[in-house]
Amino acid sequence: MRGSRDWAWCAGLAVACAAGLASGVLDWRGVAATAAYLALAFGARASERAWLRIPLLVPTGLCAFLFALHRFPGFHNPVLADAVRVSAGAAPFTLHANFDTAVAGMVLMGMFCVPIRARGAWLPMLRRTAPVLVATLVVVLGAGTALGYVRPDFKWTPLTPWFLALNLLFTCVTEEAFFRGFILGGLARGMARWRYGTFVAVVVSTVLFGLAHARGGPALVVLAALAGLGYAAAYVRSGRIEGAILTHFSLNAVHFVAFTYPALTH
Repeated sequence: MRGSRDWAWCAGLAVACAAGLASGVLDWRGVAATAAYLALAFGARASERAWLRIPLLVPTGLCAFLFALHRFPGFHNPVLADAVRVSAGAAPFTLHANFDTAVAGMVLMGMFCVPIRARGAWLPMLRRTAPVLVATLVVVLGAGTALGYVRPDFKWTPLTPWFLALNLLFTCVTEEAFFRGFILGGLARGMARWRYGTFVAVVVSTVLFGLAHARGGPALVVLAALAGLGYAAAYVRSGRIEGAILTHFSLNAVHFVAFTYPALTH
C-alpha cells in the first residue's frame, strides 16, 4: 500500500491529541485508541506479504467505520448546534465536531494517500477535476430535486462557516481518505493486472459509499451512490485524492447553501 512519505502529519496528529486532552474533547482512552489504530494502519501499510497485509487491512477498514460510528471510548465530541432547522420544510439536524472521525481521517490520509506536495501539481489537478465536479453537482442535485429530496433554497446563516469548515475537515477528508484513498486506491492497485480492475474498484467503492448512507433511506442511498461515482471519477481522472475531496466538498457546500438542508420532510 502506498502512502505519504512525509510524516509531518504525525506531528499534526500529536498536536491535535494534545489540544483535545487540554480542552476535554479527548481523554486517555481516546489517546490509547488513536495510538492503537495508528499502529494497526502502519502495520497494514508496511506489510509486503499478502498473507499478513490483507488480515491487517480488513481490521484497519473496520476500525475506521467504528471511529466514524463513535464506538471507541474516550472521545467527547462537542455539539455545536442541536436540532436546528435552516430550511423551511426540512428536517432538523445536529452539528457535531467529531474528533474521532477526524482522527480516522488523518491516519488514513497519512498512511494510504499521497497528497500533493509540489505547487505546480495543483493546476493540472484542478483542470482534470473541474468537468467531473460540475457534472456531479448537476447530476446529484438535479436527481435530488427530481426525487423531491431537496429544492432550491439559498441561505447564509451564522452556522454556515462552521458547517463548511467542519464538513471539509471532518467529513470530506475522512470519507474520501477511506472510500477513495483506502478502498478504491487499494483495490485498483491490487487488481492492476486485471483488465477491468479499476472499474471494479470504482464500483465497489461507489456501492459501499451508497450503503454507508442507508440510515437516511433509499433516496439518500441512491443520491449518495451517484455522488460517490462522481467522487470516484474525480479521483481516477485527476489521479489525486484532492480531486475527490474538492468534488465532495463542493457538492456538500452547494447543497447546504443553495438547496434544502438536509432534506425535505414528507
